[in-house]
Amino acid sequence: MAVLRAGVALCSVLLIAGAGQGAPPLPARMADTGGGSQLITAVAPRSGATSGTVTWWERREGRWHEAGSAPARFGAKGLVEGTRREQGTDTTPAGLYDLPYAFGTKAAPAGTSTPYRPVRRDSWWCQDNRSRSYNRWTEPLAADCRARESEHLVDHARQYAHALVVGFNYERPVRGRGAGIFLHVNGRGATAGCVSVPAAAMRRILAWAEPGRAPHIAIGTRSGRTAITRY
Repeated sequence: MAVLRAGVALCSVLLIAGAGQGAPPLPARMADTGGGSQLITAVAPRSGATSGTVTWWERREGRWHEAGSAPARFGAKGLVEGTRREQGTDTTPAGLYDLPYAFGTKAAPAGTSTPYRPVRRDSWWCQDNRSRSYNRWTEPLAADCRARESEHLVDHARQYAHALVVGFNYERPVRGRGAGIFLHVNGRGATAGCVSVPAAAMRRILAWAEPGRAPHIAIGTRSGRTAITRY
């Protein structure tokens, strides 16, 4: 089940960079972490930024602990609240989302327990607003889904060597809001709306994530209004 809580993902304390020494870890300062014991935070310094940091956390014995971090890239036009995002704007949707499954042009990294789909020659992600398969993996390409309006996954072998589907606009897709938002391996620069990290970090995240611990991703900023909660 997809989770969308755009606009309420990160708490206002993020306005204070670093929040001071001795402050609780970021998940403990958030209004909502999705209810699980694993969380990925993808944080940009401001809404217009195209780079930031991805950190993955786990909750043990009632406390959040950092499990790893890596530099991150965002959409070429920065971040926007998920509920206001429009398709084709090259923006990354801020909010809190689940991670339905993983996929890749390469085999799943050792230790991966998240459901993993191999990318094949006829694997597509439908982004055609007219199609019944909008914002869905389709293999082969659905008859009502135009190729020019979709993404042929194998054409992006580097970026999609390993990836996680982000549950943005996924459970009940809203036409025109956007499709195909993933956490994936870096390309040459900013993304078209996804979050990307170095290849080694992506492999580590896949080996770390456990579906039974309900991992989510929270995308937001340290400053401004994007994805900052109002208690």
